Amino acid sequence: MSATLYTSDINFKKTGLVYLVISVFCMLFGAVYEHFSHEVYSNYMIYAFAIPLIGGALPACGASLLGKSPKISRAAFNLWNSAAATLTVGCIIKGILEIYGTTNRLTTVYWVIGAILTVSALITGFSDIKSRKA
Repeated sequence: MSATLYTSDINFKKTGLVYLVISVFCMLFGAVYEHFSHEVYSNYMIYAFAIPLIGGALPACGASLLGKSPKISRAAFNLWNSAAATLTVGCIIKGILEIYGTTNRLTTVYWVIGAILTVSALITGFSDIKSRKA
């Protein structure tokens, strides 16, 4: 028996609700920010809400509605949440810089770290599934 803590103690309904609130906040933040940006828009700012919605709210609410909680480790769950947060913040920062009319090469760090966290979460999650089947 492995000492890995699985997410059977995680409430996916609550997780989905939190992601939904974050999505709505990002949507409102983008709308307010662009309202005061003198008609300058950024697709990164407009669609920043999509990452927590598609990557968090939909899967968690879907699992909750189907009544099937995925058996993933706490590490995989935390990596996935960190990836969603990193990519969302990266979109907002990139959007702010585009609206301001400048660029910064350091914004690529968000995409690289977000991708690494996403891949790490997937690898950890799939290795958890394999280890339980063995």
